[in-house]
Formats: sequence, structure tokens, C-alpha cells
Amino acid sequence: MLDWGISRRGLIGGGVGLLAAGAAGAQGAGGAVVETTEGRYRGRLENGVQVFRGMRYGADTSGDGRFMPPRPAGKFAGVRDAFEFGDQAPQPRTILTVPGPISEDCLRVNVWTPETGGTRRRPVMLWFHGGGFEAGTGSSGLYDGTNMAKRGDVVVVTINHRLNVFGFCDLSDLLGPEFVQSGNVGYLDLVAAMGWVRANIAQFGGDPGNVTIYGQSGGGRKVSVCFAGAEADGLFHKGIVQSGSHLRVHTPEQARALTDALLRKLEIAPAEARRLQAVPQDLLGAKQREVIAQAGYRFEPVIDGVSFKADPWLPNAPKHTAKVPLMLGTTQTELSNQLGRDPSIFAMDEAALKTRLANTIPPEAVDEAVRVFKASTPSGSTAEIYFKIASWRAYITNATVMAEQRHALNGAANPTWVYQVTWRSPVQGGRRFSEHTIDLPFMFDNVARAPHLTGPESAETKLMTDAMADAWLAFARNGDPNHSGIPRWPTYDAATRPVMLFDAPPKLANDPFREERLLMGRFPAVRGGS
Repeated sequence: MLDWGISRRGLIGGGVGLLAAGAAGAQGAGGAVVETTEGRYRGRLENGVQVFRGMRYGADTSGDGRFMPPRPAGKFAGVRDAFEFGDQAPQPRTILTVPGPISEDCLRVNVWTPETGGTRRRPVMLWFHGGGFEAGTGSSGLYDGTNMAKRGDVVVVTINHRLNVFGFCDLSDLLGPEFVQSGNVGYLDLVAAMGWVRANIAQFGGDPGNVTIYGQSGGGRKVSVCFAGAEADGLFHKGIVQSGSHLRVHTPEQARALTDALLRKLEIAPAEARRLQAVPQDLLGAKQREVIAQAGYRFEPVIDGVSFKADPWLPNAPKHTAKVPLMLGTTQTELSNQLGRDPSIFAMDEAALKTRLANTIPPEAVDEAVRVFKASTPSGSTAEIYFKIASWRAYITNATVMAEQRHALNGAANPTWVYQVTWRSPVQGGRRFSEHTIDLPFMFDNVARAPHLTGPESAETKLMTDAMADAWLAFARNGDPNHSGIPRWPTYDAATRPVMLFDAPPKLANDPFREERLLMGRFPAVRGGS
């Protein structure tokens, strides 16, 4: 269990083409020095915002810290420069990483604030990065908090934490009580980060009593499990789940099967499982990738009897966070991001479409699905129909279930808002429609960083930014996303099912995809995702 000097209750994916957001230029004049629980850090003044990068919220997790709950970072004397992002969690070099070190010394936190010190207490927006539970980093360029800090007078925080086998390898059956939470230490890192925010964010001008946790793709999945996890209770006050409604976690049997396969790959006897703490980082990462390729599922949070005693959202939403405001949603064609890399999809006839769909939904439902989705797809594009159906199967149905579960728990007093991004990107001639990650440039007010997603800045991208960034800011400030730039957005209920459609301009519609919802709701919810 964690001990951060507070009681447990008191303490208590991935996109394409994310750009590196390295420390900009030389040190800006006027970089503030802030006292934290570990020591004093000096930031940079950049574009009118104080920026602190690479601070530690926990100790190095290598060696005997591997697979163990995070430990507090050590104290230091003097003043340390917080100019560069810290180490990224162990993972392969991909589009989800940025230049810089990768190591197990990855419990790092970054802060953007309009002003340090003083008496003002600003809303805090703590971002969990995408990449599933497997990859990614809080230092990606699309997550740069400068514009949001300035736009909304808020404090933006991003973090790195343990991922994949380093964060979610369940050794409890093999090594006993000391490792009882080994399958969830990546989640406990999130808890530790929230504890660090509570203890320190006032020094950065933030309000420790007004913290919103939010994330997209894998980051949304992390928010999902934090709503259910015992240790996270009370550490945050609002949540936003973007394209990542995570309803179930691994059973102990699923987690143990991955661990057993990993031990076989490394030729380690189960009785000697503690030797995993000494396996070189790169070798351990390589072997876990072989394991998940064969198993067909990944190292993720697990029902361990401590943090999670059951699935987080099924059969019921978590009761202890029932009144915590939640905003959740998806894009309309999430999987045009991943699946759209195959050019043959754009040349499909209807027969080829049905053949592909038979691997996505039950074959006996394919004809009906094509009929339903063709009726709501004016373009008649087989690729768009395919992306829509696949996205409902992998993302949108789970988001719908999450909203329904919250309404079942709360009734009329349901503090839940649902959206869908329906704006179509002009990139690649519009072939990617409303893809996974298209929300990031708008709600971070970072369109200038993302022409690969949105195309050039335009009147439409400004409308989208004004609608989405201001909704995220209003929600962080007041627990309600309504603002003057969008239609009135009611909370979700199972009778009218209001959904904000983020487009240029935004629209509010009641149960806008009824036939699609009813059809896809007949299939079981998907367990995991990106």
C-alpha cells in the first residue's frame, strides 16, 4: 500500500503523429522557482506561461522498485532546473514516443501555469496520455499546455508513468503479499501523481480542491479505472474520458496467464519469479511483446482484491464516484485512424465490406448492420460505413454503456455529459473522416501543431477550438461544460439521450444514432482497447 504522509482516503491508446514538445529555446527571462515537497525547481517563462518539465513525483522504479508500488521521490538541496522533459516509460520507439531517454526512472510531472505562488487558486487539469496501458508519453507536442493555461487561466499538468509489463505484471500468486498489487502499479503511479498534485499544486497557482483528470484513448481508459480504484477516491473532483471508456479489467486468470507465458519466454521457474526484477529492461520489454502477440491481449489493470475487487463499470458503475462530474465521448469514425492506413479499404465494394465486417461483428448481423449504417451515411462510402461500424464496436458502444451505467446509478441527478466529434478533417482528401485523436488539437487549442490531423488553420478549426477548448475549460472550472459558444448541453438520461455533436458549428441532438445504438448494443461490450 502507499504511504505518502496522508491517509489513503485523503491521498486518496494512442494517437498518430504526436509531435515532440521539447523545451523551447533558451531559458526565458523570469523563470520562477517553486518549492515542492522534494525541493525547489526553477521553471522557464515561455510565451507568458511558467513551464516546469521533468520534475519527479516518485522515485526510480528500477531494481527492487520494479513491480512494486511507487515510492516518494527523494528530497534534494539547492535549486534544480526543470527545463527538459523527464524519462519516458520503457516501451519501443514509435510515433507515441518523443526524442529523449527511456528508462524506469519515469515518474515525472510537467506543469504549465499562468502564475506561481500568490493567493489565486486556479482549476487544475491533470492529463493522462494515450497509448493504451502500453505506450505513450506526457511530453508529446499535442499535449503542450501553454495555450490552455493562457486561454482559461488554468494549471495544466501532464505525467509519465509505468506502462505494459512494467506497470501491470501480476505476481501476487507467485510471490505473495509483498507483490499483491504488482498487477496494478501503473495505476498506483497515477494515484501517486494525483497525491503529488494535491500536496504541491498550490505552489504553482493551482487549486488542490479542484482537480480534473482527463485523457484520450489510453488516457481515457486510465480515467475510467481511476473512477473505480480504491486509492484514487477523493484525489480528483471531475473526470473526462475521451475515446477510452474502459468497462472491464483483466481477471486474475488472464493476468496470471500472461505472467506464466512471460516466465516461460525468459526460462525462469515460477518459484524464482522474483528474478524478473533483475531482467534487463530491453529484454523484458521484448519478451513481453512476444507474449502479447501470442496471447492476443496486453498487460493491463487486473482485479487484485485491493485496488479493484470487480470490473470497474460492469455490472454497475462505481458508487463512490457517482456524484463526481463526468464528461465522456468519442469521435464518429475512431478507427479510420488505425484501419485507414490500408489503402484497399477505400476501394471496397459492398461484398468486400461484408467480408471484412464478418471479422468485426457476428456474421449473422452483417447484412442488417450494412443496411442500418448505409441509411445514416449519405456519402454511401463503403469505407465510411466500415469505419463507423468498427468504431461503434470498439469505442462508441462502450461509451454509451458507461453513460447508461452512470444514469442507472444517479437517475435525474446524473452529472454526466456525452459528446461525439463529427467534424470531418480535410486531410488526405477527407478519407480519414472524424478519426481517433482528432479531438486533441481542438480541446488543447493546439491546431497549429497538428496540420497532419486538421489541415491548415481555418474558420472551421477556430469554431471547433472555441467550442471544444471552452467546454473543457468550463467543465474544469465548474463541473459543467456549458458555455456561450455551444447550444445548451443537458446531462445524459436514458430517455432523451442528449449528445453534443462537435462540428462546425456544434449541434445538440437527442439520441442522434438510435438505430446504430440499438443494433450495436446487442453485442457484448469490448473488454480492452487502444
